[in-house]
Amino acid sequence: MTDFTWTRSQFDLPEGVVYLDGNSLGPLPRAVPGRMEAAQREWATQLIGGWNEAGWMEMPRRLGDRVGRLIGAEPGHTVIGDTLSIKVFQALAAALRLRPDRRIILSDSGNFPSDLYMAEGLVKLLGCDYELRLVAPEAVEGAITEEVAVTLITEVDYRTGRRHDMARLTAKAHEVGALSIWDLAHSAGAFPIGVTKGGADFAVGCTYKYLNAGPGGPAFIYVAPEHAQVAEPALAGWLGHDAPFAFEQGYRPGKGIERMRVGTPPVLQMAALDAALDVWDGVDLDDLRARSLELEDRFIAKVEASCPGLDLATPRDHAERGSQVSFRHPEGYAIMQALIAEGVVGDFRAPDILRFGITPLYLGEAEIDAAVEVLARILRDALWDREPYRTRKAVT
Repeated sequence: MTDFTWTRSQFDLPEGVVYLDGNSLGPLPRAVPGRMEAAQREWATQLIGGWNEAGWMEMPRRLGDRVGRLIGAEPGHTVIGDTLSIKVFQALAAALRLRPDRRIILSDSGNFPSDLYMAEGLVKLLGCDYELRLVAPEAVEGAITEEVAVTLITEVDYRTGRRHDMARLTAKAHEVGALSIWDLAHSAGAFPIGVTKGGADFAVGCTYKYLNAGPGGPAFIYVAPEHAQVAEPALAGWLGHDAPFAFEQGYRPGKGIERMRVGTPPVLQMAALDAALDVWDGVDLDDLRARSLELEDRFIAKVEASCPGLDLATPRDHAERGSQVSFRHPEGYAIMQALIAEGVVGDFRAPDILRFGITPLYLGEAEIDAAVEVLARILRDALWDREPYRTRKAVT
C-alpha cells in the first residue's frame, strides 16, 4: 500500500496554501534543490568532463525508462528531451511518413491548442492535400476511417478532465490501418497508463505537471517497438545521429528511441526530474488512482452541496475522467482569482472553466474540505465581484 502521508512529506508547499493546480505545474519536491546543487557541483568541478564522468549524456535514456514505467512502456522505448510541442511534431511527422498514401491527421476539438498548432504547421509545410480534421471529442471513434493516416489525441481533456479510451480508439485506428499518437500531458502521474497494453504507436508528454519536474521540465516521447527502427525523425538533430561524435556530413538516424533525440539535453532540469521521480518509486499507481477518485468524488459532492451556480464539466463516470475536476461559471476567471487570493490555488481555462487538480501525493480530505469552504464563502458573499479579480493576467 502506498503511504500518502510519506509522499506528502516529500513536497515543499507554502504554509496555509491549498494547492489544486498540480495538473498545471507540480509543486517542488524537497529533494530537487539538493540534486540540482549536486549537478551544479559536477559542472563546477568536472566542467565538460561531466558529459562522460557524471553520465549527463545518458540521462535522457535513463530517465526515459523511469518515466516509461509510469506510462506502461517497454524498457528502452522512451526518451527525455526538448519540449512537448517538439515531440508532438516529431511523432506526427514520423507517423505520416509511415503512412505515405494517406493525408488525414484526425484530432478533436477538445485537444490542447498547442498540439493542434503543431499539426496545422506541419500540414502547411507538407502541402500536397494534407489535412488536419477536427471532430467533437465524442465523435472521434466514428471519424476514424480508412483515409486517416494518424490520430492525434490527448488522453485527458485539459479543460474538462474528460478521458478518452486509449485501447478502444487505438484498436479502431489499427483496424483501418491508421496509427495513433497519444498526448499524455494530463495522464502521466495522474493514473495508471498502458501505452504497451493499449497498443499506442507513439506517445508524448511533459514532466512539469503531475511528475513535478519544475517549470520548463523536459518532455518525453515513446515509440512502440515495431516502429523504433523505421520511424524517420523529421527533426534530424545532432544527438539523434547514430554516431554524433563522428561529425559526419550526412545524417544517419540513431538506433531505436535514440533517433528521437534532437538537441543538447537540459542537464540541470533533468537533475530536477530525476529527484522528482524518486517519490514515485514508492507509489503504486492503482493506489494512486483509487485515492484520486475518492478525493474527486468528495470534492464534487461537497461543491454541489454548497456552491450553487457552478456546473460540473467533468464526467461523473470514473472511467471517463482523469485526475482533475472542472466546473463552469460565467465569472470563472474572477472566482478563481478570488480563490487564489484566499490561498486556494487552482486555475482558469477559457471560456468559463474553473479547474482543480486532484493529486493524492500531497492532498487529502483536509485540503479538499478547506478548498470547498473557501469556494462556498466566495460565492455566497460575492467576494469575486471586485475589479482586481476581473483584470486578466498574462497566465490564467
